[in-house]
Amino acid sequence: MNMDELQKIIDDIRAEVREQIAQLGSLEELKQFEARITGKKGRLGELLSSIGKVAKEQRAALGGLLNSAKQEVQSGIDEMRERLQQAEHHAEQQADVGLDLTLPGRVLRPGGVHPVTAVQWEVEAIFERLGFTIEAGPELESDHYNFEALNIPAWHPARDMQDTFWLTNGYLLRTHTSPVQVRSMEKFGPPLRCIVPGRCFRYETIDASHENTFFQCEGLMIDRGISVANLIAVMKLLLREVFHRDVRIRLRPGYFPFVEPGFELDMNCAICNGSGCPTCKRSGWVEIMPCGMVHPNVLRHGGIDPAEWTGFAFGLGLTRLAMMKYGISDIRVMNSGDLRGLQPYERLGSFAL
Repeated sequence: MNMDELQKIIDDIRAEVREQIAQLGSLEELKQFEARITGKKGRLGELLSSIGKVAKEQRAALGGLLNSAKQEVQSGIDEMRERLQQAEHHAEQQADVGLDLTLPGRVLRPGGVHPVTAVQWEVEAIFERLGFTIEAGPELESDHYNFEALNIPAWHPARDMQDTFWLTNGYLLRTHTSPVQVRSMEKFGPPLRCIVPGRCFRYETIDASHENTFFQCEGLMIDRGISVANLIAVMKLLLREVFHRDVRIRLRPGYFPFVEPGFELDMNCAICNGSGCPTCKRSGWVEIMPCGMVHPNVLRHGGIDPAEWTGFAFGLGLTRLAMMKYGISDIRVMNSGDLRGLQPYERLGSFAL
């Protein structure tokens, strides 16, 4: 092998290194490439091993040429090794923090208050201005307060209307917020004005307007000379304040053992404007609250003389009120846990943080 032949081979090796080294993507690929070029069985390695077979007078010149080529190739390999090591170290750091700076930024949406919570706060503020206090009671309730003290004894058929979740210890998940009526009478005595917002439970068949877990706001006012006219006036005022407009309502007879007389107060469906939809069961009306004059037996259970004091009570459905206020057509959205179902209502802004 003469100098010209060796120079041509070295030039070919240099061209191969320049072409392929930039395409290597990992340290393992670089290791294999280095062995193929500079290893003992690599292209440069075999040339260096063959120096002893050439004439003595040519060995020095050929050896110098090969060593110079090997140093040049090794320098390029070492430089690439450093770059790949830095890239892999950076990738490990990014994996540790879970951050990829090459990804587009994420838009962080502000949090919001649940529609039922927003309506509850609004109702509480309205009644506080009317001089009502805000009370609370246990969700795990006794038979006495949930039924007996509300004029619903064990034999009463109205218990079948409640679809109650009974527990093995004899207690139950309260079917309404009405138990706090008697608790408040016992605690404060007359005269009395209070509301009781809270969660209730019933073994309901779930559909667009019924849930097994829902929110009510009990209301109670006891004083001398209270009549149905006071009840209607307060209800109209409440709905006007919540909806910021006059709301069409109707009062129809209803039977509830703890009030006498009893009524169902309905409002014109805000989803379909009274034309009929699944939410209002095609009737154009939505039941908002059962109400009426407190039954004398309930007053007696609370330690109040019905000959001297009268009062009205109502059970406002906060979940349905939120549906009407924010145009939510399906009650199942409220408890679904899927925030995507509530995002469209955040644009209303009245309950955004």
